[in-house]
Amino acid sequence: MKAQAMAAMLLLSGLAGCSGLVPKLEPPDLQVVGVELQSSDLLQQQLRVRMRVTNPNDRALPVRGITYRVEVAGEQVATGESERDFEVPALGTTEFDLSMKANAASVLLKLMGGGRDSLDYRLVGRVQLASGLLRSIPFEEKGTFNLR
Repeated sequence: MKAQAMAAMLLLSGLAGCSGLVPKLEPPDLQVVGVELQSSDLLQQQLRVRMRVTNPNDRALPVRGITYRVEVAGEQVATGESERDFEVPALGTTEFDLSMKANAASVLLKLMGGGRDSLDYRLVGRVQLASGLLRSIPFEEKGTFNLR
C-alpha cells in the first residue's frame, strides 16, 4: 500500500511540475489598417478588414485562425474570423485579412439618440495557434471613439 501511495504522490508532483513547462504567451496587439465594404443592405454589412498584428513574444506564432466580436456602447455590432492561416514572426509584425459581418444600424440608432460625445468599443476574441503546447490566446482591446 505504501508503494502505491508513494507512486501516486510522485505522479501528482510530476504533473504539478509540468504546469511550469507551458509557455506564457502575451496576447498580440491588433490594429485596423484598412476596411473594404464587400456588400451591404439596411440590416447587415459584409466587410473585409485588413489588420496588422504585432507579436510581443520571443517565439513565432503560427496562427490557424482568429475569431472575434466587436461591441460598441455595450452592444455587439460585428463578428468575424481570419480568412487564412499565417505566421507572425517572433517580436515581429504581419498583416492579414478578416471577414466581418456587421450591423451598423444599432450603432446609428445610438448616435441619433443624441447627446453623446463618444462611444466605448470593445474587441474581444481568440487567436488559435497551429502548434505548441498552448493552442489558444485570448485577447481584448478597449477604447473610445470620439464623435466630436
